[in-house]
Amino acid sequence: MLLVDTYLDKSSIQGIGVFAKHRIPKGTLIWKLDPRFDRRIPVDTYESQIGPVKSYLDRYSYPDRHDPSFIVFEADDARYMNHDDEPNCDVSSSEETYALRDIAPGEELTCNYNHFFEDGFDFLGDRHP
Repeated sequence: MLLVDTYLDKSSIQGIGVFAKHRIPKGTLIWKLDPRFDRRIPVDTYESQIGPVKSYLDRYSYPDRHDPSFIVFEADDARYMNHDDEPNCDVSSSEETYALRDIAPGEELTCNYNHFFEDGFDFLGDRHP
């Protein structure tokens, strides 16, 4: 769950993005996996989906880094965080995200998607076994 005030807006990177409402100092804990809200979905359940549900999970979920038999679906707007090769958020931990530098009000929060995938980033639906 996001632990800082954010809002969604049009992104110059891709579609919709998450933006800081207020200044976020470097080192601030921005997001923390909260199993009360964030969902770990069995891969079998995910793979059995079709249509809009499958498309949504393809786009907004990622492999669980602790257990490959699950994917993670974030319960809040963190799922709209876009990729950047030089991000302002550190997602190298699977359970916490920190600000890599000071983030200005109105600045888009970004992360490096490659941390979620062993062989480089692809949307879940684009991955082939």
